[in-house]
Amino acid sequence: MSKVVIDPPGSFSAPTLVVLAAGMGSRYGGLKQLDPMGPCGETILDYSVFDALRAGFGRIVFVIRRTLAEAFQSQVLARYENQVDVSCVFQDLDDLPAGYQRPAQRTRPWGTLHAVLAARHVVDDFFAVINADDFYGRDAYQCMVAHYQRWAADGRRADEGAMLAYNIHQTLSPSGGVNRGICQAQADLLTSVAEMTDIQLAVDGSCWGRNLLGDQQLISPQARVSMNFWGLTPSLLSLMAYQFTRFLAQHPNELTAECYLPSVIDELISAQKMVCRILPTDSVWFGVTYPQDRLACVDQLRQLTVRGDYPSGLWSGITST
Repeated sequence: MSKVVIDPPGSFSAPTLVVLAAGMGSRYGGLKQLDPMGPCGETILDYSVFDALRAGFGRIVFVIRRTLAEAFQSQVLARYENQVDVSCVFQDLDDLPAGYQRPAQRTRPWGTLHAVLAARHVVDDFFAVINADDFYGRDAYQCMVAHYQRWAADGRRADEGAMLAYNIHQTLSPSGGVNRGICQAQADLLTSVAEMTDIQLAVDGSCWGRNLLGDQQLISPQARVSMNFWGLTPSLLSLMAYQFTRFLAQHPNELTAECYLPSVIDELISAQKMVCRILPTDSVWFGVTYPQDRLACVDQLRQLTVRGDYPSGLWSGITST
């Protein structure tokens, strides 16, 4: 595996993209990461890698389950290996801090923070994190690379992260409730992010969700949300590893509790151990949470191709963009 070299302040290298692809797809009913949806059989993941490369990312790290390794190699890595430095790490249930063991009956992953921590040994510099089954749009990747360049030029502050922000109404599904991180900000700084579940529109057009205690709450139609597109540093990752240890101590025998990346970032911001820039984007987000969402994604990808935003057959067009 190639080593990422940390450049001195003021110089720019190509940042790494960490793709969280170990999800179970329980509501979707299958592996969204490998589901072809583009005009030439592309997956949403294909568009993410394509957009990342033309925005300036230079390395891709996929976080997957070991049981997906063979399928991922043949169906995903094979098409990227001549385009970019690409590798995989595994989100293992037993990859836990010293002194902790997985409850014998636990079969679920430990959540998005645990997935990010799976990449801790292969990121040496600023990196971005995305979900494998979300379409973020070209502008989102360009915004993150521009932030990275500003961050490097300003001295590479170790406790500074970034987050792409979307309006909540861009991110809902007509097929059922979704989970989102609801954000509060002062100017361009994130002040808090609260993970909420089962967010959906009511008949009157209002938006409701549940906090992690299960209480139903009204959500502002102007709310900005995290879609798990974060820019992070190795120093922040070390702080997050400590937070994960605390989470395990608080949930010693639970079989389904998950440690959410937005919740840990909220804790670090509250403790003044992290600052996080909010990066607004003009990109349109879409994704598949439920099987019924698939047709809308297929249609949107077709329209983007017809409009010329993407070539017909992504990898035949990557060298000319």
